Amino acid sequence: MKRLIVTTLILLAATVAITVVYFKNLSPPGVRTSQVMRTIPDNAVAVFEFNNEKGFYDIFKGSQLLSAVMGKDKLAELDTLRKLLLASPRLDQFFNEQNIFISVHPSSSDNINLLITTTATSGFKIDAFTGLNTQPNSGLLITPVRNNIGLEYDVLIKAINKHFYITQKEDNIFAGSFSKDLIAQSILYRDDKNRNVFIPLPEQQNANSLANLYLNYSQLTPLFDQLFKNKNTDIFKSFNLLPALAALSLNYKNDALMFNGFTNLQHNHVASYLNLFAAQQPVANHLKEIFPSTTAYSLNFAISDASKFSADLTQWHIKAGISNEKDQLFSKIKAETGLFLKPEFEHLLGNEFAVVTTRYQEKYAIIAVKDGSKLLPLMRNISTMINDNVGQFNYSKVPFYLLGDAFSIFRKPYFKIFDNYLILATTESELTSYTDTYYNRKFINKIDQYNQFDNLLAERSSVAFFINFKNAQPILKRDLKDTFYDALENSNPGWKNFYAASYQLTASDKNFYTNFCMRLNSTDTTDIKK
Repeated sequence: MKRLIVTTLILLAATVAITVVYFKNLSPPGVRTSQVMRTIPDNAVAVFEFNNEKGFYDIFKGSQLLSAVMGKDKLAELDTLRKLLLASPRLDQFFNEQNIFISVHPSSSDNINLLITTTATSGFKIDAFTGLNTQPNSGLLITPVRNNIGLEYDVLIKAINKHFYITQKEDNIFAGSFSKDLIAQSILYRDDKNRNVFIPLPEQQNANSLANLYLNYSQLTPLFDQLFKNKNTDIFKSFNLLPALAALSLNYKNDALMFNGFTNLQHNHVASYLNLFAAQQPVANHLKEIFPSTTAYSLNFAISDASKFSADLTQWHIKAGISNEKDQLFSKIKAETGLFLKPEFEHLLGNEFAVVTTRYQEKYAIIAVKDGSKLLPLMRNISTMINDNVGQFNYSKVPFYLLGDAFSIFRKPYFKIFDNYLILATTESELTSYTDTYYNRKFINKIDQYNQFDNLLAERSSVAFFINFKNAQPILKRDLKDTFYDALENSNPGWKNFYAASYQLTASDKNFYTNFCMRLNSTDTTDIKK
């Protein structure tokens, strides 16, 4: 009996061991996504994942989309590398239909570095790389270099006269880059198993997706610090501070890059201003209908419950340590005007408000209200009136305390009420300019190409960022570092080939459903409809 028990236990242990080895070595595409992504250094801003199979490359063959995003030269370099290395007759059997991860990493130089990470199937032998040296017309010269943890491979791509560096990680995972510094980071990087740098898509969704995009919002700040001369640029600023991770799937369209998925808030981190909107219900976006035709970029917010938003904003101010200053301001307004501004404004607040920057660097706050005629007496009480309809706030930072962080630039703004919209501007001349826009209907939704783009977007959202690349060009020329602006202006195809981009967050179960869209320019239809 004892012999039978021992024999059974031995057979059971052997079965378990064989099963583990079998499934570990199968490594079907997509199954190892989490394992591979844990090897990517945690300063990655974004990771683009796709499957290394012919169908993917055929879909984008001749398309401007990827070359416009990455740059024609950089994409050509990657394609040359793929054909000579991964798709070589000697290596294709090991890398075909394996998922490839291209991660974007900021650096101290004037380049944005890319790291390529992938896996080889079981049976791969490390000397297969150097074996390419013996292949006729391989176009590569591969030199093994010993580093602290093993072998690194220096790959000279003769056609472009550039070096590509490869290192092997655990379990047949390989990382490569044209940047030697980034490969050094990859070699030294060790993942903290207790935290997720990226959240992979569920395996079934991954398997059915053409490509995926993963974002780590916390790394946007170092990337923007590298791109911009001005550390305080407000382009995408609110998103930079959002403690969140996103996992998005590509929906293919021949003239647009469209991703959707979820942004998951990291609730164990300090909440940002955008966190407040996850507690609201999504609202249909109508405020954009009165954005100027010259809009360069905008940030639109939508709320379903103004009282809850105001209460949550108060709590956010308390946590930020600025509630005393806020209380003192509204107490001063009450003492000098007899006005309980905060509750009265809250009562009249509509369900959308936005900050808009035009190509002429004008700044507007556009705020929907329930009844403009009732709001006007409140505004007059706290302002010095220039005429019956235009005034300047007497008190500093009122918009910031009423609506939050995105409105901090309007310290003592000028205001005017148009129907049921409160418009704030930093100068009187800007307000005059918007008056002309409003009464003469010079709105961006009068432009055909904008409407073609807008038709691709979700109708409802909680937070929506929009950028028109042509209108934003003067601002980007001012703010981008010269190297990056020159690339933007001179690359063809390049980012200037896109009409616009939008990034929408829609509250869903205390997180955000997310839509990202970039659309190429169509035939020039920029004339405003009369």
